[in-house]
Amino acid sequence: MTDRLLVTGATGHLGRTVAARAAAAGWSVVGTYFTAPSDAADEQLDVRDPSAVREVLQRIRPDVVIHTAAGRDDWRTVADGAAHVAVAAAALGIRLVHMSSDAVFSGREVHYDETALPDPVYRYGAAKAAAETAIRAIDPTAAVVRTSSILGDGAGAHEILTHKLVAGQANGVLFTDQIRKPVHVDDLADSLLELATNGYQGVINVAGPDVISRYDLGLLVAQRDGLDPTAVPAGTIADLGLRLPANVQLSLEAATSVLRTRLRGAREFMSMPLATSVSIGRQLA
Repeated sequence: MTDRLLVTGATGHLGRTVAARAAAAGWSVVGTYFTAPSDAADEQLDVRDPSAVREVLQRIRPDVVIHTAAGRDDWRTVADGAAHVAVAAAALGIRLVHMSSDAVFSGREVHYDETALPDPVYRYGAAKAAAETAIRAIDPTAAVVRTSSILGDGAGAHEILTHKLVAGQANGVLFTDQIRKPVHVDDLADSLLELATNGYQGVINVAGPDVISRYDLGLLVAQRDGLDPTAVPAGTIADLGLRLPANVQLSLEAATSVLRTRLRGAREFMSMPLATSVSIGRQLA
C-alpha cells in the first residue's frame, strides 16, 4: 500500500477528516495548516507561495497529495494555490487528488456528469473552475473530485449555519430553491483515499444520491439535533434576486462503478443520531 500521504488544508472540515481516517487506515499522514496547527496538521504551508509548496513536497516526498486547502473568497488560494500544488506534485511524480465542487456549474442544465464543462456564475465557482483547468493541463493523470454539500458529523458548514439561524446568532435564510446532493464527510473522505491508490484519472463526481433543497436539509439537521424545525428560516434565491446556482445535481454513475465506498443519502445518515451516523460511516470504510 502507498503509505505516505500529504493532506493540504488539514485543519478544515474535510481535510481533518481525511487525515484522521487515513491515519486510522495505516497511512503515514502529514497535514498542512495555514494559520494555526492542530492534531491533524503540523506542517505550515501557504499554497499561494509556489516556492513554499515546492519545498514542502520535496522535503516530505509523499506518495500522494490530497488537496483540500481552500479559501472561499481568495482566488490566489483556490485557483493559483491548486496550480502550485499540481506543478510541484507533477515535477516529483506524486499522485494528486484534487477537491473541486459543484459550484463550477450554473445550474442551467440541472444534471451534470463528468463530461460537463464548467459554467460558473459567481466568484468561488469561477476560482474552482480555474483550478480544475490548471490541474487537468498540468497533470492529466490527477483525479479531480467534484462534490456537493459536505456534512453529517455535526461540523459541516450547513449544520453549523442551521444551528446559528435557529439560535438567532446569524441572519439569513435557507433556500427552498437551491437543490443539491449532499454527502457525508466520512464517505467523501473514504472515497478520496480510494482515489489516492486506484489510479483514476480525470474528473469524477462524488456526492450523495439524495436530491434535496438547502431548506429541507436544514430541517433534517433540526430534527436530528433536537432543534425546533419551525424556527428554520426559509427563502428563495429568486425572491432575494441573488446570482447563485439553483438546481445542481451531480451524476454518480462513474462513482458507483469506480468506488467501493457506499455513498449514503442525506435522508439516511441524517435520520440517525449524530454519533451513530459517524460510527456507521467508519464501519462502512
